[in-house]
Amino acid sequence: MTSDSDSRALGAFLKARRAQLIPRECGLAETDSARKVAGLRREEVAQLAAISVDYYTRLEQGRVRASVPVLTTLARALRLNDDQQAYLYELAGRTDARPRRRRPAQRLRPAMRRLLDQLTETPALVLGERLDILAWNPAAAALYTDFAAIPAHRRNYLRLLFTNPVVRQLHQDWAHDAREAVAALRMEAAADPDDPDLAQLVGELSLQDPDFRAWWAEHRVNSASYGTKQYRHHLVGDLTLDCDTWASPDGSVQRLMILTAEPGSPSHDALRILTSWTTPQPSTDRGA
Repeated sequence: MTSDSDSRALGAFLKARRAQLIPRECGLAETDSARKVAGLRREEVAQLAAISVDYYTRLEQGRVRASVPVLTTLARALRLNDDQQAYLYELAGRTDARPRRRRPAQRLRPAMRRLLDQLTETPALVLGERLDILAWNPAAAALYTDFAAIPAHRRNYLRLLFTNPVVRQLHQDWAHDAREAVAALRMEAAADPDDPDLAQLVGELSLQDPDFRAWWAEHRVNSASYGTKQYRHHLVGDLTLDCDTWASPDGSVQRLMILTAEPGSPSHDALRILTSWTTPQPSTDRGA
């Protein structure tokens, strides 16, 4: 547990660090109004860290103890170097809970592999922890993007929604679909709130995208097990696809995400045309 003196020191450190930063260096828009304090305001730090202003204020005042994910996003928001991060965790009494080394790569279940291989005209993905994309079939690559060209540690469904222009433009109602995906990640985060890889993903997207910051701070949750998606593909045009996600029966977090179209519909015909152009390719990084 942290002492009162440590809590006061943590608050003083946070204040001092935000005073050293310039808004434009942190991706924030400059305003014409004169600033009463140097550096970032409390509201801006809270925005970058995707936490409430009240929570951040209590942190500076030493009235609340920060969790590891919050410390991680604060370290990113305040642009702390390694020594400053170590000091931050020390003051917060979280030295034993600092982000651990990256966990071993998630292993694809053989049954999931067989299902993917058998789904030849239906786009399908296998999602793991944090919505990481563990595997895909050629139809999914034809619909979304060339997953094989993306480094394995960057293949994350939410990251692609926010940072990949091709995937982002594919969604006709991107804001709705992205917000629902954020809610799905938020629900999953409850099972392991101290996951360092989750903290890294949230911190990265919080700094890069204001929409993500706002939606993550909403604390909306959604299992996202089924729904309808509207796509606009650059080769075959508009597609209306039912999206169903099936959880693995072994109790793991691996899920099979399948996209189908109503038989005889224009979307069904367009999907068949799209998949007919697809050449087979490896559906996962077998070296992971």
